[in-house]
Amino acid sequence: MAEKVLMKGNEALAEAAIQAGCHHFFGYPITPQTELAAYMAKRMPKIGGTYLQAESEIAAVNMVLGAAAAGVRAMTSSSSPGISLKGEGISYMAGSDLPAVIINVQRGGPGLGGIQPSQADYWQATKALGHGDFQVLVYAPSTVQEMVDLVATAFDKADEYRMPAMILADGMLGQMMEPVELPEQSGKKPIEKPWAACGHNGERKHNIVNSLYLTPNALENLVRERYARYETIKANEQLAEEYRCEDADVIVVAYGASSRVVRSAVNKAREEGLKVGLVRPITLWPFPTDAVKRAAAQAKNLLVVEMSMGQMVDDVRLASECKVPVHFYGRTGGIIPTPKEVLDEIKKLL
Repeated sequence: MAEKVLMKGNEALAEAAIQAGCHHFFGYPITPQTELAAYMAKRMPKIGGTYLQAESEIAAVNMVLGAAAAGVRAMTSSSSPGISLKGEGISYMAGSDLPAVIINVQRGGPGLGGIQPSQADYWQATKALGHGDFQVLVYAPSTVQEMVDLVATAFDKADEYRMPAMILADGMLGQMMEPVELPEQSGKKPIEKPWAACGHNGERKHNIVNSLYLTPNALENLVRERYARYETIKANEQLAEEYRCEDADVIVVAYGASSRVVRSAVNKAREEGLKVGLVRPITLWPFPTDAVKRAAAQAKNLLVVEMSMGQMVDDVRLASECKVPVHFYGRTGGIIPTPKEVLDEIKKLL
């Protein structure tokens, strides 16, 4: 069993990416994720990797596009305003069927907002990370250890399905320190990428990585093929934790940092004899509809808790098929809800 080490979330994300075989990082500093890029700047030269601080977020994401097109594992990281700038490049990667990982350590918004934690990029990550018909895999860790574990998953699934993947963290998770067990490099051979533009020595035809299709039928056929792949992902890749839901009258749905607060509130409610549970989405896309459906089949009320104005609420309503009332409690602007606030909301429903 590997020894646990105390690491800050941002640095744990970086080391986990290196252990997952990512030796190409392109970024640009922005609070509260700058430690991730700084860690990569120190580590990459020691392992023969590539670290480059680009001149802008736009440049950084297009460098990732180029590296991914060459068949290597590449990553970029930023925080909310920076992710907005990366949107065009992410759309180009999706349109070129390129695997890569994007880290978003969210901060308050809109605009420059503030540097405190937020979850107000849910819509952006799951609905509109760039222009056109496409999705990206979105993982929402709730602990530093889970950030470590999900980075490897994100790279593997991005390669498997040939699409970008995002780790949607926040300033609280990025800045906190927790004991983590880092994975050892598996030594497994990288996935074969016969489509990559990585040289051919005259042994095969040229590979061309492109997202431009001037013939409408060709573009439509490609988008339809991509969406057939998305249906496979929805069927096979949903992840969620169901905590103390077996007999719950109220089930709270929360992800990421908010779910840590909710778990404390659920435990306190149980101590007081109240039947309360938690559904914690781990994948935000694909959304874990199956877990929410199970919650709606038995609970009398669902309560969504977020550090936003309620961006996940509609997805919970759709997944529950409106069979039970769906309520909302949230804080925004960088304010983290407290367990007492959540418990008070639970008691109102009971």
